[in-house]
Amino acid sequence: MKIAFLINNAYGIGGTIRAVVNLSGALAATHEVEVVSVHRVQDEPSLPLDGRVTLTSLIDMRRESVSSERDHPSLRQPSVMFRYPDAIERPGRISYSALHDERIEGWLCRTDADVVIATRPDLNGYLVRYGRSSYVRIGQEHLSRAHLSPVVREHQNRAVRELDAFVTVSEADAADYRAANPDARARILCIPNGVPQPAVEPSTLDSNVIVAAGRLVGVKRYDRLIDAFALLASDHPAWSLRIYGGGTAETKLRRRIKRLGLYDRVFLMGPVSPIETEWAKGAIAAVSSDFESFGMTIVEAMHCGVPVVATDCPHGPAEIIHHGDDGLLVPLEAGVEGYARALDRLMSDADLRASMGKVALQTAAAYAPHNVVHHYESLFRQFSRARTAPQPDKPKAPLWSRLRTVLSSRAEIRDAEEPVESPRRKKRRPTARVKATPDGSVSVRLERATLPSGPLDFVARLRHDPEQREIRIPVPLPDADADADADTGGGLSEIVLYPDEHDLTEGRWNCYISSPGTDAKPKRLLCAMSEQARLVGRMPVLQDGRVTAWIPHTATDGTLAIRAWQRPAHAEVTGWRVSPEGAAVTARLLAEEAVRLLEEATVIAVSREGAEYDFTLPASRFSRSEAEFTFTIPFERALELRSVEHDVWDLRLSTGEGHPLIPVGRIGGDIIDRKRIDTVPAVRLVHPDRGLTRTRPFYTVGNDLALSLRDAEIEA
Repeated sequence: MKIAFLINNAYGIGGTIRAVVNLSGALAATHEVEVVSVHRVQDEPSLPLDGRVTLTSLIDMRRESVSSERDHPSLRQPSVMFRYPDAIERPGRISYSALHDERIEGWLCRTDADVVIATRPDLNGYLVRYGRSSYVRIGQEHLSRAHLSPVVREHQNRAVRELDAFVTVSEADAADYRAANPDARARILCIPNGVPQPAVEPSTLDSNVIVAAGRLVGVKRYDRLIDAFALLASDHPAWSLRIYGGGTAETKLRRRIKRLGLYDRVFLMGPVSPIETEWAKGAIAAVSSDFESFGMTIVEAMHCGVPVVATDCPHGPAEIIHHGDDGLLVPLEAGVEGYARALDRLMSDADLRASMGKVALQTAAAYAPHNVVHHYESLFRQFSRARTAPQPDKPKAPLWSRLRTVLSSRAEIRDAEEPVESPRRKKRRPTARVKATPDGSVSVRLERATLPSGPLDFVARLRHDPEQREIRIPVPLPDADADADADTGGGLSEIVLYPDEHDLTEGRWNCYISSPGTDAKPKRLLCAMSEQARLVGRMPVLQDGRVTAWIPHTATDGTLAIRAWQRPAHAEVTGWRVSPEGAAVTARLLAEEAVRLLEEATVIAVSREGAEYDFTLPASRFSRSEAEFTFTIPFERALELRSVEHDVWDLRLSTGEGHPLIPVGRIGGDIIDRKRIDTVPAVRLVHPDRGLTRTRPFYTVGNDLALSLRDAEIEA
């Protein structure tokens, strides 16, 4: 049986996209499956589809593509399907146009699929209008009906009345649609989203990190979560909150975090894919929404063994969470205080987290895609049997719509008949999964099915290095008797980088596969997954007279890289607090004889404009037995030394004359780029000559601490 999914954009990382990726991959085990993306916005999907799934796109919206259709004249003509008030109904989305009408209609008329599944209200409408009786027409809705605007809801109702089946992701939402459409032709039912068990190590639940993930929009109510955490912050000083995702509410949330003084405890992490590696870093998962149609994030967190605290909002959480067993449900009317009490209950009880985490793993197993597939296959069989007799096709499109198509140029018609294909049938590039281990080493597991034949070396090369330094490790040959890996089909070969054996000079290291003894050029390794959970809260390691920290990660181009730090000594920032007068910083010195070195220590603010602008700060030790110290950066002193539009001072620890200056920063943990995430509020001061000055400590690209004084009027 051939099954086709019609989706707006298969290249992002949203919930609908994740659901389609999961379900299409599970169906591909026994069916021919195609995912048809109306838009193509980048070269490759952010969430890779199963290799057996064909990906097709209808309109190329890539800016740099030679086949880009961003300037196609039909994009400026309105769609005849729906006319939404764009600013309200479709914020941030590409508005559907006459070109969309032509391409979608053309594909629906040509497809040889046995089943077509549309995934949003617009596409459900197209499926009703242009779909054929030769295939089963199934509509999906991944949002709550109550959350749709009246205009969209009415369009959806019209589609439900004509489709063969209409699938929601919660039972409560299915009941709402049945009540609103008592005479609907479609069979209305709930089939929850399939969420696969990720190939990640479950959380150890001892990270003292609360994790939340989703679009940064109002309905997710991250303001509620942040306010609840603020009530608990002083009672749980070791805990922090991470929120993953992007969206329109980001600026407001940043302001809220800074206003509450939580900039060193609450972090907006940005979008991350795959998200499972981040759930595995959490001790508690948090869902604070006013609406959740399903709650895919809940199941994803449970798959990682993390208990969930969720608002008991319509409709998804209560259909997934068993209150008190695998998580906690908080009534919406309980407000911020009630949500804080639920968080506090789990933050205060490690044993309760552990017991709930075990049950969460069992709960999540029920949502494995192969279980969900059975429900869809039953639906397919039901309607396939009903199609034993020929049925008349749907009425043709309105005359004026057909005339517009006829009057289109031949080139436009040809474009409509030949959708853009994604180049997904090429041989997969060499791929690896990487994991940071508890002892600070890095495990690289190579997917053998993607590797060239013959003897191979794993190669790590320091980026932009005139000396072209590299680490080369032979890849072990596969054991002929070893079982193939279930996820890759070809098994894994593992190599391990050890801090005491492999010298990774400070910098960024790219990773390759090389065929020794040949002229073949080394090939960059793609990174299928990067697990960093064991690095959360981990201090840099002092060993054999050097301080090291390694973070394996997926680079922006999808390849495997390792960010390495290596220093004779380092002062790790453990906390900071900013006031209008200055920034108070606490840190720990990592060095041989660190306690003795701190006896004469000071901190020097080293100006990038020259030594005449340097200034010295006293450093105070916490105790005689610990290598911890504190210092304060006086903003007024820096203001007096201003010289250019943007003055920058790098903070260095001095341990006496004749000793090299020691960097002060945050190189421990799992965050590669603290400049973007670990931020503090700016203070505005007035310079007698330069005027209003934006003053702010920040982390550099190397995660070292620095102070910025910038003319406010030229701030970007």
